[in-house]
Amino acid sequence: MSQQPPVPAGGGGEFLHAFLLDPARHSPGAPAVIESARAGRITTTTYAELGTLVDRYAADLDALGIETGARVVLESGATAHSLALLLACSRAGLAFIPVSPEIPQQRLLSIVATARPALHLQPPDGARTDLPDSVGTARFGPTGLTVERAPERRTPRRRVPCATDPAYIIFTSGTTGRPKGVVMSHRAVIAFYRGMLAHRIATPEDRIAATSPLHFDFCLLTIGLALGSGAGVVPVPQGLVRWPRHLLRVLRETGATQVHGVPSIWRQTLRHEPERLAALDRLRGILFCGEEFPLPELRSLQRLRPDARIINCYGATESMACSFKEVPNPLPDTVERLSIGIAHPGAEMLLVDGDGAVVEKPGLPGEIHLRSPALFSGYWDDPAATRSALVPDPLCPQSGQLVLRTGDLAVQGANGEFFFHGRTDSQVQINGNRVELGELERQLAEFPGATAATAMALPQPEGGLQLAAFVVLTAEEGARTAPAEVRAFCARALPPYMVPQDIYLLDRLPTTTNGKVDRAALAETAGAGRPGTAPA
Repeated sequence: MSQQPPVPAGGGGEFLHAFLLDPARHSPGAPAVIESARAGRITTTTYAELGTLVDRYAADLDALGIETGARVVLESGATAHSLALLLACSRAGLAFIPVSPEIPQQRLLSIVATARPALHLQPPDGARTDLPDSVGTARFGPTGLTVERAPERRTPRRRVPCATDPAYIIFTSGTTGRPKGVVMSHRAVIAFYRGMLAHRIATPEDRIAATSPLHFDFCLLTIGLALGSGAGVVPVPQGLVRWPRHLLRVLRETGATQVHGVPSIWRQTLRHEPERLAALDRLRGILFCGEEFPLPELRSLQRLRPDARIINCYGATESMACSFKEVPNPLPDTVERLSIGIAHPGAEMLLVDGDGAVVEKPGLPGEIHLRSPALFSGYWDDPAATRSALVPDPLCPQSGQLVLRTGDLAVQGANGEFFFHGRTDSQVQINGNRVELGELERQLAEFPGATAATAMALPQPEGGLQLAAFVVLTAEEGARTAPAEVRAFCARALPPYMVPQDIYLLDRLPTTTNGKVDRAALAETAGAGRPGTAPA
């Protein structure tokens, strides 16, 4: 058995596991994770018990002899055991890569080929079986790790973990047609957590519901806020988040005091279960992120829970987030756009115009650039994309300091706060998930017989966006292809949130006078259901 990598003296708090398990020192009996997978069955894991799980999993990982700095794929929903396992990876000096159990095989194999992980982990009921022989496989549960195929043992080149090592890699949609890995170091994650905790959003008495999946960095934000505050985290199973009555049942039975999630999780609840939502008298905090909250729905939420503190969280996966702004209560009727505030303590946002000059006057648009100790290290194995996102500080390029070019447009108000005004590129947010339209279009273009394809995010009548795809096929393929076949083709390679809800098979893509795809005409086609189109 190899020795567990030592934590450098005095640096323990700079590692993910040490920071998030700190409450175990002074409140070992406090609830750390509260789960309610089924009605009437609550499972509580205390901080002491969570620490014991982390110790067990870290020892099992150490016994496998995996080199410090190696990657581990964690394919699981958010549970006490998966949370303990990601903290155990931190303790063992390994970077974890969270992926969804719903991830298509083709996409997972693309991530495996890119990241070259040493080990793939899943719970006992995980269905993944067909992975390359170069990757070790194991299952995790109450008794520890059950190894199915041991990872390859190699002569270690590293033994001591550093706070600048990757803590995790999250793969998002990428413009090149393959998933893009955002690498976050321990130091960056802890810097963000400290900046977030300075807002005093939570107390040790809180129970914070995490409604985002584990592979979404918003879930890691919630975990960090909860455990970093000594509070309890309530991971809501994804199968329950989608159903208002089940979601409200979990919140009620676990005594959740805060709910974190993308705005769209509230849409069906506001429409179908307003009385049950109003009855959640312990709910006093709501934090949303990932997309804009439709103002009519936000006002409805305030009317049903008038005593709840609602916080608008803004930021990118490349910094986890960067600002937290409390929504005025009640929200004035004159408000047309929510403020995203200013960057959290220790960070700073500034605006840069199209000529590279810093925007100094209020009301003028610019692209948000973020100066922060919480920036990602880079995109995994993609130096060109990294150079385009981490750019020299426009205020002092001579310093060598890099800032994050976010791709988000904003204007600054008279009092210094920022207002989000969209994207500079083809990236869109679907239920809080980042989607590069270029990646979807590449998949559509690979459909047999496709001669042209484009994708758009179209507004839904009830709020939010949904993906629509417009595909031109050869005459032979067009005569025998149904839109559902194109959707199924996409679903084999893309995660569910990237699969277009509506597929339109066209004879040609309309163009503008300068030869570009006429997106306004396509939106009209989708809205009118014109003859000659075939929505799925």
